[in-house]
Amino acid sequence: MRRQAALTLLLTVMMVFGGRLVYVQAVQGPDLAEQAKADRTRTSLIRAPRGDILDSDGEVLASSVERFNVGVNQRLVRNYERKDPDTGEVLGAGAAAAAEVLAPLLGRDKAELGAQLVGDSTFVYLAKGLTPEQWRAIDALRVPGIEPEETTARIYPNGATAGNLIGYVGREGHGLAGLEQSFNEALTGTDGKLTVEIGATGQVIPTGQREEVPAVAGHTVRTSIDRDLQFLAQQKIDEAVAKWGAQWGAVVVEEVGTGRVLAIADSGTVDPNNYQKWDAADRGSRAVSAPYEPGSTGKLPTFAAALEEGVVDTGTPFTVPDRLTMPNGQTFTDNDNHATARLTTTGVLAASSNTGTVQIGDKIADEVRYGYLRGFGFGQRTGIELPGETPGQLRPPDSWDSRTRYTTMFGQGMSVSLLQNTSMVATLGNGGVRMDPHIVDGLADGDGVFAPTKVGEGTRVVSEATADKVIAMMESVTADGGTGVLGRVEGYRVAAKTGTAQIADGKGGLSSRLGSYVGLAPAEDPKLAVGVVIYKPPGMSYGGVTAAPVFRDVMGFGLRQMGVPPSTTPAPDLPREAG
Repeated sequence: MRRQAALTLLLTVMMVFGGRLVYVQAVQGPDLAEQAKADRTRTSLIRAPRGDILDSDGEVLASSVERFNVGVNQRLVRNYERKDPDTGEVLGAGAAAAAEVLAPLLGRDKAELGAQLVGDSTFVYLAKGLTPEQWRAIDALRVPGIEPEETTARIYPNGATAGNLIGYVGREGHGLAGLEQSFNEALTGTDGKLTVEIGATGQVIPTGQREEVPAVAGHTVRTSIDRDLQFLAQQKIDEAVAKWGAQWGAVVVEEVGTGRVLAIADSGTVDPNNYQKWDAADRGSRAVSAPYEPGSTGKLPTFAAALEEGVVDTGTPFTVPDRLTMPNGQTFTDNDNHATARLTTTGVLAASSNTGTVQIGDKIADEVRYGYLRGFGFGQRTGIELPGETPGQLRPPDSWDSRTRYTTMFGQGMSVSLLQNTSMVATLGNGGVRMDPHIVDGLADGDGVFAPTKVGEGTRVVSEATADKVIAMMESVTADGGTGVLGRVEGYRVAAKTGTAQIADGKGGLSSRLGSYVGLAPAEDPKLAVGVVIYKPPGMSYGGVTAAPVFRDVMGFGLRQMGVPPSTTPAPDLPREAG
């Protein structure tokens, strides 16, 4: 009986253990095996190389370079022995000895470094962002447990040149401004990963499991920016801002007929390599983001609309006093006192007369003129591939008061960006067809396959005949007696318009001014449109004085850079005085 009970007990125990064994092997087995495998493997991220940003000729504006983060396996570094290279005598061992040889290469205090080497962790960061040369020097020491982690760093080889456009990346490698921000997803690519099998102390087993998913490099962004022209434009606008003591200044260069922007220069441009040294407000492009009243450069849409509607021609006569009260009781004055003159439409533009301009604009219905302003791109973003673009301000005519309906005729009571104003002039140069400005020519993937930016056919604003007439009248601005003579470019016919506008001080006053200058060359077959603004110079503010020389230098350099031949035909001799 006892034997039977013992046998029963034994069988019961065997069944329990057997069942447990079956459960462990059949049910828990796969999970346990997977856990054991996980304990024996280590997965590290393979960073995808961030794509380059290039200028129009393929010159690098932003790129990523190889860097190394260095860490320590504290369990392995304790096995280090520093030996005399000649005698083999052991001079030191463990973490203290390792710190002594590593500290000079890492630029660290050896006592502080030594403390980091002690412990049971299989990986602790010691330094980040080391160059390949620095890592090779460290690796040559053969200190066990000192391990590299490959990474990249973003560099901008041209310093501040185009820094306002390129932008910069943050610590995590994400774009924070400019094209780095706008094209962050395309530039970033797709990270890969590397999984290896490790031993009990964390060392990689050479014959163990190794699985790698390669990283996919980010796209390369090819811009329309001409690096040399960009550098020259930044230099000239910095000089002008310093000369006139202005708050800031900017330059835009657009290729006529394509919408390609070849340069956007802002004074005091940020260096993306050290962007933290600039105030946040100074890291972008005011040419794109800062609205201002265009002043007399804003007269061009009024003249274009009047010509297109057939209410004036280039020689239509006007009586132009220096002070004029319109039928609704609003009074307007010219910038300078002068005797009443008899001027043609061309003469009104050449003299930049406000009193003449309101007479011309008064011949067009407000809704019609508003349509032309919108057609030229005012009051709406251009869509350029940069963050922070302003639409400017252009209120609809049903919100204009009795004065604003006239001030919008000569560029006040509304605001634009320099990019918008330059695009307006480029539209005239393109026979009256507006092309949306863009700064990116296209993207290339990791295999070098290039996808160009899709550019629309453009929008007709005025007829080619009207555009030609406006350009012919603009040439009178740079002729003797015009307001824009300082913008002449030697060897080329130039069509331009000067502008000076008052700036509201936020207290109900107009205590500051700005000067601007926009134009085309060569006038007979425009290739480039250039716009310049000098914001809040404390003294002289006339655009024909402050901004014109910048226009001259940038336009001249751009034309020569493009290989545009000098003009060989004379400018049209349009009458400015009426009989």
